[in-house]
Amino acid sequence: MVNGIERPLDLLNSSKGKEVLVQLKNDRQLVGTILAFDIHINVVLDNAKEMQNGEVKRNIGLTFLRGDTIIFISPASTVSPTENKPTEEKRE
Repeated sequence: MVNGIERPLDLLNSSKGKEVLVQLKNDRQLVGTILAFDIHINVVLDNAKEMQNGEVKRNIGLTFLRGDTIIFISPASTVSPTENKPTEEKRE
């Protein structure tokens, strides 16, 4: 048991009200706040945004995602992809 998580739905339940990243089967990514979910992993997101290459492609708002279209759900990253890249050292 890690962080009180014993079953897969425990993780989703602890993520309610928090921002998550959702990867869909059609290579789309959404970031939004989980409002609700069910045993089929159907998910309701608030303030959903479609992401592309780490940037917001469009704002969707309140949306329902069908569980069989979801590949994974993960806590949303607070670090932008450009901030996470290692810097090259210049040698002269």
